[in-house]
Amino acid sequence: MILIGYDGSDDAKAAIVHAGSLCPNATTMVLTVWEPFATMMERTPGGLGPLALMGDIGDVGEMNAGAERAALECAQEGAELAQAAGLQASASTASQNTTIADAILDRAEKLAADAIVLGSRGLTGIGSVLLGSVSHRVVQHADRTVIVVPADAVAQRRRHRREATKHVAA
Repeated sequence: MILIGYDGSDDAKAAIVHAGSLCPNATTMVLTVWEPFATMMERTPGGLGPLALMGDIGDVGEMNAGAERAALECAQEGAELAQAAGLQASASTASQNTTIADAILDRAEKLAADAIVLGSRGLTGIGSVLLGSVSHRVVQHADRTVIVVPADAVAQRRRHRREATKHVAA
């Protein structure tokens, strides 16, 4: 069983295609993580989470149901892409109660997944510090194989950078 993290990005799509080429016909679960409204509000400046729990902001249950529906649609899109890439795929969602990485790691453990496949946005420097990196956190905390696949644009930038470095060193 391979768990593929999927958020609809080009990076996640590249990860699915790569998983299909590495492990054709493998059983996979395509996972999209969604964030409950109260969890999102707790991260906002001023910690507005208690307002969400009190219901002052609107129907939180309906907001969560909508977020979960959108996540399932995204996961189903990923599962369709995975099937087209030659994988035996199904779709699933998980709610983010701490971090996206933790949700992925928890699901991988529950599924006894042999590997986790993720796309990488390829952030470096200050961008990766400020924005964090799901793939980096998963790699750092996983107890199973993790494959991180850069999107084509990221891979191409890295190739050009490497080639430029070779020419300077020569």
